[in-house]
Amino acid sequence: MAKTLFLPGAGGAASFWKPVADRLESNGEFFSWPGLGNEPPEAGAAGLDDLVAKVLDRMSEPVDIVAQSMGGFIALAAALAAPEKVERLVLTVTSGGLPVADLGGADWRADYFRAFPRAAKWIAEPVEDLSARLPSIAAPTLLLWGDRDPISPVAVGERLRALLPDARLHVIPGAGHDAAITHADIVASLIARHLTRAP
Repeated sequence: MAKTLFLPGAGGAASFWKPVADRLESNGEFFSWPGLGNEPPEAGAAGLDDLVAKVLDRMSEPVDIVAQSMGGFIALAAALAAPEKVERLVLTVTSGGLPVADLGGADWRADYFRAFPRAAKWIAEPVEDLSARLPSIAAPTLLLWGDRDPISPVAVGERLRALLPDARLHVIPGAGHDAAITHADIVASLIARHLTRAP
């Protein structure tokens, strides 16, 4: 079974995925994002491209990637850069490089900087629209969404399902943007099923 890389969202903390990983009994690799959330800054981490490079550097062998929110953009960018190294993807409530505002997503930036006033300002910059490139990603992809997420509404998951060639969308009733924390049992169960699927 491939190693699993766990990517958090803009909160940046490696601990984000631990509740789910504990249920999966996974000792995968947990990333944190320097300068985001309450994580200390680090030389060489000055934008999303640097975070993508950080992930690519850990992909010497094929991997599965489990990603939250902004981490989903990084996961997809890594899959586009090294498609042969990504066996399976799990994307939870991510922008996925789509124009989320056009799909009804709320602007998260003011609340984010209130919660994390020392976070790097570059996190609020516009991200590349990956829409045209996503159909080239062949990795089986599980899309996990909550039906109460104002930041990345279900319409975003539906658009990703339409663009990715091998994607399945599961909507969790009552879950919001932190579905992996509030609904860890069901999220872990769905991920476990997906990661044992043949690539």
